[in-house]
Amino acid sequence: MAPRIVLVTGVSRFLGGHLAARLAADPHVDRVLGVDAVPPPPDLLRRMGRTEFVRADIRNPLIAKVIARAEVDTVVHASVTANPHGPRSAMKELNVIGTMQLLAACQKSERVRRLVVKSTAAVYGASPRDPALFTEDMASNDLPTSGYAKDAAEVEDYVRAFARRRQDVLVTTLRFANIVGPRVDTVLTRYFALPVVPTVLGHDARVQLLHSEDALAVLERATLHDLPGVFNVGGDGVLMLSQAIRRAGRVPAPVPAAAVGPIGRLVRGARLVDFSPEQVRFLNFGRVLDTTRLRAEFGFTPRWTTRQAFDDFVTGRGLRPLVGARRLAAVERGIRDVVARWS
Repeated sequence: MAPRIVLVTGVSRFLGGHLAARLAADPHVDRVLGVDAVPPPPDLLRRMGRTEFVRADIRNPLIAKVIARAEVDTVVHASVTANPHGPRSAMKELNVIGTMQLLAACQKSERVRRLVVKSTAAVYGASPRDPALFTEDMASNDLPTSGYAKDAAEVEDYVRAFARRRQDVLVTTLRFANIVGPRVDTVLTRYFALPVVPTVLGHDARVQLLHSEDALAVLERATLHDLPGVFNVGGDGVLMLSQAIRRAGRVPAPVPAAAVGPIGRLVRGARLVDFSPEQVRFLNFGRVLDTTRLRAEFGFTPRWTTRQAFDDFVTGRGLRPLVGARRLAAVERGIRDVVARWS
């Protein structure tokens, strides 16, 4: 069943706003409503074309009136975020309470027939006992206990409960690997843009990435086609964390595990990168997804591999090596010597 009237949440951010722009450019979609508590930036608003921006907070039950009055048949929930514009409590409210209110609104509507939810691979957690590849049917060996990952796990719980109550609604959950690209701003892109990149001594995580354009294409396909289920979404291949840092021309700074917390708080206090415990665990152990179901059942193959996505991010951001290869090697040796003395 092709969608006629689509509501997209989180349109002030990259994925929500650009998805709304793509849907608005599709002549088969009659109407697109873009919802957010704050207006999109002017350039993004222009890109959104005929999208009707509705300034509304999905944490407010009034979102039900927006869905009912517009006779929305397809809802894309793209506002679950790891990038808070305020304290952690505000992020949790937006992610969890906002999802609860949005699902309650969908529950009341007799016209809603499709729900697409942007989730994250962070629901799998990160631990030394993880499998080589996570499939959609696997549970975490180390359930997230805080932060964005815990929010996402709770969101998925509520979505599953909604799917049981409204079996007439096609529900698609997309678990994205970490998104990078020249136009997106995420915790990970800010991390790799640091001139000196802190890593955990003795660890070299496997990192799988997803290009932002592939993320948009997957969201668009899920919105326009009947593809219910849970799908891992990530580019082919992996990069070791050390390889990624070198490709970005940054200087790695391995620190003892005991020093990660204080350094993370220092960097977070300087508003450079929001290092949460879950993000530190990811940088320790990494995480890689099995995307067989994405190709076989969803019918999508990412255009960018992990390496290509990362290189496009580096090129698009204009990141340049801070020091030459020989100088970098000397700096790394110096850092290791300092760490060895303090370990």
